[in-house]
This record gives sequence, C-alpha cells and structure tokens, in this order.
Amino acid sequence: MNTNATHQEATGGATPGWWTEAVIYQIYPRSFADADGDGVGDLPGITARLDHLADLGVDAIWLSPFYPSPQADAGYDVADYRGVEPLFGTLSDADRLIAEAKARGLRVIVDLVPNHTSSAHVWFTEALAAAPGSAARQRYVFRDGRGPDGAEPPNDWQSVFGGPAWSRVTEPDGRPGQWYLHLFDSAQPDLNWDNPEVRAEFVDVLRFWLDRGVDGFRVDVAHGLIKQADLADWQEPQEILSGQEVDKPRPPMWDQDGVHDIYRQWRQVLDSYGSSADDGRILVAEAWVEPAERLARYVRPDEMHQAFNFEYLLAAWTAPAQYAVITRSLEATDAVGAPTTWVLSNHDVVRHASRLGLPVGTPRPNGIGIGDPQPDAALGLRRARAATLLMLALPGSAYLYQGEELGLPEHTTLPDEVRQDPTFRRTGGAHRGRDGCRVPIPWEADAPSYGFGPTDASWLPQPPSWAEYALDRQRGVPGSTYELYRGALRLRREHGLGRGTLRWRESPDTVLSFTNGGLTVLTNFGPDPVPLPAGAQVVQASAPLDDAGRVPTDATVWYR
Repeated sequence: MNTNATHQEATGGATPGWWTEAVIYQIYPRSFADADGDGVGDLPGITARLDHLADLGVDAIWLSPFYPSPQADAGYDVADYRGVEPLFGTLSDADRLIAEAKARGLRVIVDLVPNHTSSAHVWFTEALAAAPGSAARQRYVFRDGRGPDGAEPPNDWQSVFGGPAWSRVTEPDGRPGQWYLHLFDSAQPDLNWDNPEVRAEFVDVLRFWLDRGVDGFRVDVAHGLIKQADLADWQEPQEILSGQEVDKPRPPMWDQDGVHDIYRQWRQVLDSYGSSADDGRILVAEAWVEPAERLARYVRPDEMHQAFNFEYLLAAWTAPAQYAVITRSLEATDAVGAPTTWVLSNHDVVRHASRLGLPVGTPRPNGIGIGDPQPDAALGLRRARAATLLMLALPGSAYLYQGEELGLPEHTTLPDEVRQDPTFRRTGGAHRGRDGCRVPIPWEADAPSYGFGPTDASWLPQPPSWAEYALDRQRGVPGSTYELYRGALRLRREHGLGRGTLRWRESPDTVLSFTNGGLTVLTNFGPDPVPLPAGAQVVQASAPLDDAGRVPTDATVWYR
C-alpha cells in the first residue's frame, strides 16, 4: 500500500473506558461446556471453564441467550427476559457465573433480544386470545391481510430465515384472522416499538440484569426495532450479513432513524449505574448496517458504546480490501468519538478458519455441508492465524468467538438430518445455515465428547478430526494456535495496542504494514516471501519465517 496515512487514537477523543480496548470473548452457552452430561452446554459448565478464559487473557465474556425459551432459534426466541432456561441452569447459576467471572477479572455482557419475543411469551399468548385492535395486539405488529378476504399478507416482506415474514392467526372464534410480522422465524413475532409499553418493559429488563451485576448488553438486531410506518413493499431478498447493502436504498424494516431514540434512553439507564472508565456499563449493537458512516450513528456519544464491524468480517483477503475497510472503519468511528471494533467469527457465520480456506472472492456462504465446495483446511487455518494476528494489532476492541483460539474450523460435513437452524428448514435446505459454527468445542482429546461434557452426548455431532484441536493438545505447545492467541493477547496488553495509534507504512500492493504501540505489523497477502528490515526483531508471527528470514505468504508478523 503506497500510503503514509495516519489515524488518530482509536478512542477518537471519546471518554476512555475499559471497553475501548477490550478483548471480548463470545460464549454460545449450549456449545461451550456441559456440566450435567445431557449433551447441551450450561451455565455451571461455563463457570467451571472460566479459568481457561482468564489464562487466555481476555477482558470480558459475552453470553449468547440463556433465557427461558422453546429454543426454536437456539434461545433467540425469548419467552421470559428475567429468568434462565432450565436447560442451562437456574437464576442462582447465573448469579454465581457473574460473581465467579468478576473474581477472575472478567466482565460479563449478556445478550438482549428486543426485536422479537418467542411466540411462547405471555404477551403473545395474550395477543392471540385478544381481539384485533386490542392493547395486547398493539405490543406486536398485527395487520389485516390484503385482498377481499384478507388472505394475502399485508406486504411482500420476506423473513431473513426464508419464506414470508408474515403468518396468519386463527381468531378466538375460529375464523382466519389477522397477520403478524416475524422478520425471522414464525416463532419469533416482532415487537411494536412504537408502543410505550414495550419501551417501558425493556427499560425494566435492563435494570433487572444491571442489578444482578452485569457489565452490559449485546443488543440483537439493533437496527431492526423500528419499521417504516407505511410498511412499504420491499422486493430485495433478506440475507444475514450479505455485504450487498451499500449501494441499495435503505430497507423499510432496517436502520430506521427512530431506533436512535430508544438507545439514547437506554444509555441514560446504563449511565445511572456507572459511566466512568472503570465501572461503565456498555451497550453493543449487532447492527447489519453499511456503510461504516451509517453504522457510526449507533455509537454517537449519547447512544451505544460499540457496534460490531461486520464490514470488516466480510472484507476479502487481499491487502487493498483490508486497507480500505480498516481505514474506513477508523475514520467513521473517530468522527463520532467512539472505538472501532474488529471481529472475524461469531455464531452466525462460517468460522474464519474455514471461510478463508475458500478461493479469494468467493461469496460468503450461509453454511457449508456435504456436497458443497469444501474449504482448504490447511490454507484456511494459515490465513485465519494471519488474520487474527492482524486484527489483534489494530486499535480498538476485538471480539473472539469460542473455539477460534483453538483454530477450530467449521463442521463442513454435518449431516443435513441433524441440522437444527431454522434457516435450513425455512429455505428447504437451500441454505445450510449456522449449525456448522455452533458444534460443541473440544477440550480434551481423549475424553468423552472431547471433554465438552462427562458423557458422549453432544447436541450436534462433533467431527472426529476435532481431537487434534482439543485444548489439552495445544496448551504449552510452541506454535499452536492456542499459544499464538495467548501470546498475542499478552503482547497486545503490554504494548497498549488497543488504545494505540495506527500509522500506515509504505508497502507493495500485496502487503499491508503499519505501526502501533512501538511495534510494526506486516501481513503478506502475496505469493512471494517478503524480507524484513535489517535488524528487525520478531516478537510474534503467525507462521515461521523462511530460511532467509522472510515473511511467507498468508502470514503476519509483529516486530520491533
């Protein structure tokens, strides 16, 4: 990259806080650790594995939903926002998890799902039993159908999971009746955020968990709460993280300006519990919003503290693409005084150790299964290690997804008959869905379920190859992916990279290089090895240098 561009510090003038440089580790409870042997992870299992996270060197954990739920969408269909699903434990287990995490210096962020409830939520049960136009139905988005007998949906919106975004109800008198909106599964009816009762309910939910000691909330579908008032038709398909939204008009169901009033109110609630650098409670937006300038609106000083940088996750594995997204991200968040976030994997996308093993330029698949083009596993892991080392050197906050510190790939040969993601069902199998990144992770190579639990039970089958990725095969082994992560997180903290200043260095078009925190970072995307300057002292590398001391292809080094 022929550039000498310099960026401000990642905090961009915002009030400094622990979150501005934190490394936050996502735990998907049903797949992290199983204490009772039923094949599903649980809160006691997480508590028993907290030492692993403290040793790894992360600053906080984010827990995907553990609330009472029929599990139609693995817990993102919430039936009660103030409890714990018995599958995962009890409210006392949640309290103990929070306390034990804090005793190890780990902050705790919990998932909040405000766009929709479960169809088993008491509010929706009341709505089904009530008449059209009733107060109970006003909590959701109920509408009369189109056509002379109301048999057609109110508009042409499609569900993100496939199929129509509307389902028709049977009225209490047995006649076909109104339709309700569900931008996801039909078991996830959308709430009506124009209703003051809905807004008051979630303020109370925030206080419930803040009073129990949580440090913040990751807000699911943060860009979806407000719908365009006229519910205008929209012809475009719905895709999770498609990366194709930049040049299109804003959809009537996403990123409406009214969402920002909601988050300003929430910010006031959180600030009342503490807003200093050390005790601040935070809001994190899961907002599929592009371009970066539009996403930055969610993290203005009186709104959220962070927003996931999905544009970075989607960027192609080339030096120009990475340079462009990093530059754009830093400029957009600097403009509103917020930290930038970086993320490569989560519970909704193909793990980056597999995604990067596909040919550069391949559209991001919605799952990979038997019969699909398979990633190059060795290439994927090599690039994933390089990408992670590049990411952890950037100023701002980084998110890790459970198991990536082990180099876990996607389970790309998961049999279709065991898949549970509603995406697979609602698209008739056209999209494999997200199960492949949610398979329970391996802890001990020779234990039942690879140490996931005390029995062989596992809610999704683990591939035999995962023994080689188990933690006990990697801990203390020089060059292992686990030790690469552990070493990088230690150096990141020692050099203050999260709160540092990025300065680009001139480099060829196949190389990305910058300085931060007294280190120089170099990633080689090209086919030929790249020499380091005379006297360079390598302090971390994603792959060994060649015999001539050069950086090989698909590798990142940190050097003095």
